[in-house]
Formats: sequence, structure tokens, C-alpha cells
Amino acid sequence: MRYLVVVSPAAGNTDDSKLTRALTVLRGSGAEVELVESGSPDELDTVLDRVDDRVLVVAGGDGSLHAVVQALHDRGKLASVTLGLVPLGTGNDFARSLDVPLAPEAAAHAIVEGTPCRLDLLVDDHDGVVVNSVHTGAGAAAARAADRWKARLGRAGYVVGALTTAVNPPTVRVRVVVDGRVVHDGRVLQVAVGNGAYVGGGTALTPDADPTDGAADVLIARPATGWAHVTYAAGLLVGRHHLHEDVDTFRGRVVEVTGERFWCSVDGELTGPHHARRWRVERSAYSLIR
Repeated sequence: MRYLVVVSPAAGNTDDSKLTRALTVLRGSGAEVELVESGSPDELDTVLDRVDDRVLVVAGGDGSLHAVVQALHDRGKLASVTLGLVPLGTGNDFARSLDVPLAPEAAAHAIVEGTPCRLDLLVDDHDGVVVNSVHTGAGAAAARAADRWKARLGRAGYVVGALTTAVNPPTVRVRVVVDGRVVHDGRVLQVAVGNGAYVGGGTALTPDADPTDGAADVLIARPATGWAHVTYAAGLLVGRHHLHEDVDTFRGRVVEVTGERFWCSVDGELTGPHHARRWRVERSAYSLIR
């Protein structure tokens, strides 16, 4: 086996000792292992030019995996490259969805001993990819607030962002269409489209989402009063928010959101503001060893 391991020091979350432990496992399997750094889109393009028939191992978090998948998708090469993942990010939410071990040695063993699994991908109307999850409303507002704290507090920054927005969470008026059917038209606290289950460092926002089933899980939260906001947030903390009386869930292959200006958190990165967004599921779009 041959591995090309790509790490992004620019992401600011690469722990050299953790990376070294993962590399030791990969090399201990007798495989040929090459480590390369990618701190910019141009550098990533150069890395991808050299993949050949090697397994491309992403040593990083959700943002690093997103960047690699996006670049391969743009090249039309996503289906032909097998990926591996050593989670070194702040949240590692997609790794959680896939049951990829969070410990670097265990993740490396999973790559050596595992088998490629075909995974779905969400693709938006501008050909941007969503590997794990996209959400708008209060969740995106919390992500915007958390961005200011993650560099200093790490995973705890997500908590600070959530608490900051919980005091007075924003709502937005949107229409949500799933597979051509209008499922909501009005104000929402949050809309989430999940390929994976987790966001924010382990919160199961769309708990039943499965990136191998060919469909996206859609959650629409409509709590209107202050007390309803509180009970929804409390449910989110214990994984029961989707059972709230003001929450609806759907599954589908094409999801459209239109309306007032809104921001999106896409695999942990903010985009926007938008007035319209559309995502479609590309089933079994790529392979990742797990």
C-alpha cells in the first residue's frame, strides 16, 4: 500500500505529536508513506497532481477534508481517488458520523485495516460541496460567534458561540422545498441539511443522517417564543431537539431554501449572505477508508 498524507499547517489545528503517532502506524504497516504540506489552494493542486494510485490521507479536520473533496470534485477526479482520514481538527464531526476513531493511532490503524466505503456528497447550485452538514439560522449565527473564540478556546469556542446566540437567537423567513414539495414557508429558528449527523464538535443536529443512504436529512426548527427557544436549545444539548413539537424532519435528494437574507455554515465554514440555496445529493460520490 502507498499513502500520500496531506496536512494543512495553515488550519492552525495540527498537533505534530499526534501526526507523528499516526505516521508511525502507517509506516509500521510496511507501506510507503509520503507527507506533504498544503497551506493554499495552489499547493493543494500541486499535491493532487501527485496522487497517482496512492491513498490520499487527509490529516486534519472537517475543513481540511472539505477542501480536498472540493478540489477533487472540481477536477472531476473525486470518484477515482480513495481517501483516508486522520482527524486532527477542532470538531471532527464527519469522523464522528463515520465512526472513524478520533485518536490518531487508532485512525491510522483503521486506514491500514479498513476497506473503502462509498460516501454521498451534497453539491450546491454553484458546484460547492458539502461533505458533512450545512445549516442556517441560529446555528450559523452561533458558528459566526464561535469563529471569534475557536482559535483561543478550541472546541470550547463552539460552546461560547452557542451561549452568545442563545440569549436572543435570530429567526429568518424562508421557504423550504424538499424534492419539489414545499415543506415550510415562514419564520424559522434553524434549517439544517445533514449528510452526516454531527456539528459543532459532537452535537447530533441531524441524528439519523447517514452519508451512505442516498438521501439528506432535513431539520426545520420553528420555535417562536423565548421559552420554546430555551427548550429547543436544551433538547439540542441532550440530543432530543428533533422531538420538539416545533421541529419537523424530512428526507430527500434535493433541498431548496429561499427567502430573507441568511448565512450558512458549510462544514464549519461560513458563507453568505444568501437569498437562495439549493443542494442535491450525489450518491456514492467518493470512497473513504473506514
